[in-house]
Amino acid sequence: MTDCLFCKIVEGEIPSLKIAESTNLLAFLDINPSSDGHTLIVPKKHSTNLLDLPEYSGNELLEFSQRVGNAVIAATGAEGFNFVLNNGPAAGQVVFHTHFHIIPRRPGDGIVRYEHKGDSSKEHLEQVRQGIIEKLS
Repeated sequence: MTDCLFCKIVEGEIPSLKIAESTNLLAFLDINPSSDGHTLIVPKKHSTNLLDLPEYSGNELLEFSQRVGNAVIAATGAEGFNFVLNNGPAAGQVVFHTHFHIIPRRPGDGIVRYEHKGDSSKEHLEQVRQGIIEKLS
């Protein structure tokens, strides 16, 4: 994709602070970090979001993310991390190339979690569950 920021990073046209690389994935530091060590993992082959990501990427993605996540925790002294994917504009996706965030976390770091705003009544949750199940068929 000629105008994709992450494709240009993968191709070396735009410099990045590379952390790790595999045949199909690249990890580099986010230039607008939520915390020290905030890392992005991107597939080298362009896909717009998780729904467009080839299935074969799953195991490699998880193993690569575990390896990078462990290194980020060890290097930053974080006690954990959020593994985040913003899928689509409504979810906050800004760069439309699939990418996962590893955001190192520490107690009291001030990073805000998502608020619960949905209807959590048993009836409503069952209705939503049934709608999802129908779409899986």
